[in-house]
Amino acid sequence: MIIYPAIDIRGGRCVRLTEGRFDAETVFADDPAEMALKWADCGAQWLHLVDLDGALAGEGKNLPVIERILQSVKLPVQLGGGIRNMQAIDKLLTMGVQRVILGSAAVKNPELVAEACRQFPGHIAVGIDAKNGDVAIEGWGQGSGVAAMELAKQMASYGVDKIIFTDISRDGMLSGVNAEATAALARACGVEIIASGGVASLEDIRRVKAVETDGVTGCIIGKAIYTGAVDLREALALAKEE
Repeated sequence: MIIYPAIDIRGGRCVRLTEGRFDAETVFADDPAEMALKWADCGAQWLHLVDLDGALAGEGKNLPVIERILQSVKLPVQLGGGIRNMQAIDKLLTMGVQRVILGSAAVKNPELVAEACRQFPGHIAVGIDAKNGDVAIEGWGQGSGVAAMELAKQMASYGVDKIIFTDISRDGMLSGVNAEATAALARACGVEIIASGGVASLEDIRRVKAVETDGVTGCIIGKAIYTGAVDLREALALAKEE
């Protein structure tokens, strides 16, 4: 199982939101590249980046910061937030992003996902962010009326090989990851799922690890490693255990 330290970028700084609310922001670092180096030094294998301004605007807003992170660390990076067309996908992959995450676009423009999977196989993931089973879009600002399970199955049929599933009600709350719902999604769609939202302790890593055989192959950790609730080195060691 792969642990993905999260670096959420807003206004060029590294922040964390609570339940995706932009009015509930905590700034953890002025330079996200420094955080990237810190997590790399801890032994991280991947980084998970989110352009929060991009998610709201529908276009990349922190590209210079993202470029600096890519130059600072030699780790593969996955990035989401405001990626809504093929030009943006192409630009990010050319910059050095390893995996592009499509969120709102998966609901509003599913053909984009299908085309991206055809052109860039192995480099496209879909972010399914849900509250009570309903997929949220536009920086989590609105519901879509689309069920997470149905969207996952549709994306699997397009050739998406990774889905990041976030339980919004738990994100930034340190209330425990929703391993059961994540595993159910993996079983239903047959695509590898990365769990996100709510990791509060090493016990959460154990719970995600326990559903690895269901197809949950990764876990994103955000607030917990910034507050010290979880030591990233210990989480990485736990994830690697047989």
